[in-house]
Amino acid sequence: MSDIEELRRKRMQELQRQAAAQQMESQEQEQARRELEAQKKQAMMQILTPEARGRLANLRLTKPEMVEQIELQLIQLAQMGRVKSKITDDQLKQLLKSLAGQRREINITRK
Repeated sequence: MSDIEELRRKRMQELQRQAAAQQMESQEQEQARRELEAQKKQAMMQILTPEARGRLANLRLTKPEMVEQIELQLIQLAQMGRVKSKITDDQLKQLLKSLAGQRREINITRK
C-alpha cells in the first residue's frame, strides 16, 4: 500500500508543478498582451487626434476586428513615415468609408 501511496504523492506533485508552470506561462502571456496594448494606445495617441480616437473607441464596441485592422494599418503607415501630421476625425471617416466599400454587400430580395 505504501508504494501506491508514494506513486500517488509523486503524481500529485508532478501535476501541481505542471499547473504552476501553466499559470506562470499564462501570466507572462497576459503581461505581454498588456504591454502590446499599452504600446498600441501610445501609438494611437501620437497618430490620431482626440476626436478620431473617440470615433475608433466607439467603433470598437461594434466592430473590434475592424478597429484592430485599422490600428495596425495606421501604425504601419506611421512607421514607414507616411503619416506627416495627426489624422483628424474627417480623415479617419474617409479611411473607414474606403474600408467599408471594400466589403461585398449581400442583398436578399423576396419575390
